[in-house]
Amino acid sequence: MNDTILVVGAGPCGLSAAHAAATAGKRVVLVEKEQVLGGAPILSGYARLVPSGEWAKDAIGRMVKRVEDDPAVTIRKGSKVTKLEGEAGDFTATLSNGEPVQAGAIILGTGFTHFDSINKPEWGFGTFEDVVTTTQVEQMIGAGKVYCPSDGRVPERVCILLCVGSRDRQIGREWCSKICCTVSTNLAMEIKELSPKTDVYIYYMDIRTFGLYEDKFYWRSQEEFRTKFVKARIAEVTRGADGRLLVKGEDTLVKRPIVIPFDLVVHAIGMDPNTDNPEIAKVFGIELEKHGFIARNEHYTGSFATNRPGVYAGGSALGPEDIDTSISHGLAMAMRAIGDLNALARKAA
Repeated sequence: MNDTILVVGAGPCGLSAAHAAATAGKRVVLVEKEQVLGGAPILSGYARLVPSGEWAKDAIGRMVKRVEDDPAVTIRKGSKVTKLEGEAGDFTATLSNGEPVQAGAIILGTGFTHFDSINKPEWGFGTFEDVVTTTQVEQMIGAGKVYCPSDGRVPERVCILLCVGSRDRQIGREWCSKICCTVSTNLAMEIKELSPKTDVYIYYMDIRTFGLYEDKFYWRSQEEFRTKFVKARIAEVTRGADGRLLVKGEDTLVKRPIVIPFDLVVHAIGMDPNTDNPEIAKVFGIELEKHGFIARNEHYTGSFATNRPGVYAGGSALGPEDIDTSISHGLAMAMRAIGDLNALARKAA
């Protein structure tokens, strides 16, 4: 039996799993398809993380460093697993560079893909330069200035549209992406910190700043930073005669049409299944749930298990998830994999 653990994906979940397994005395091989470790927070240039408020480059950077500095962890960047043979306790994975990896357990922290707003064209993305996404605004905040891409000016009025690529059956997104409301309220406050004179509006169906995030983000963004919340259904984003963007829809509280001009419109994009999931499912011999995320096995005594024994999945590979929970999943998956390997060893003895 082989007690090396193969971790696929080096975002927050995979980094956590790799560190936990190495700390527990196991050898780890960490495989990442990109040339940079850190996953979406690093690749997409996130600014301050929810809920800690720490800069992503610092927080995730520490996670990357402790894995890179651990002699028990072997890192393979720019690689994918192209073939998996064997069974729990005795897997052979073939990497895209031709390298074989022997492992007893596989942990998938393969994450998600940001919703592409081009699939919501009526809301202006891809048509108007000043319609952007939350990830683009994160990058602006990281650079220290929020601006209109069309001419570089600081916007007088910003609109954030929630649930872009979430809770929308018309485009096949039947799930809530969980973290967008909180991220958006946080962005609203960050915009005001950089540009106190900018007015920020959030258009919403419902607000879902879950758990302890309600007070720290939803109420604080209103009471301290004067973010304006509008409960509405958005019809379209167009351009007015003066060149400003017009957000058209219905205020669902007062039941009347609204048309309000903005300088910058922001899509709060949701979390889609990883676009690689069909390939991942085929290579690892696992199932996907109906929306395309990795399907979890029995929840309560088989936490993080897939339908294939010895292969585990967690974090946003299973569905929309926040970073803190994904990190916890990584730690838990490592402990689950080690426990199962120990049980196999006892059985073999």
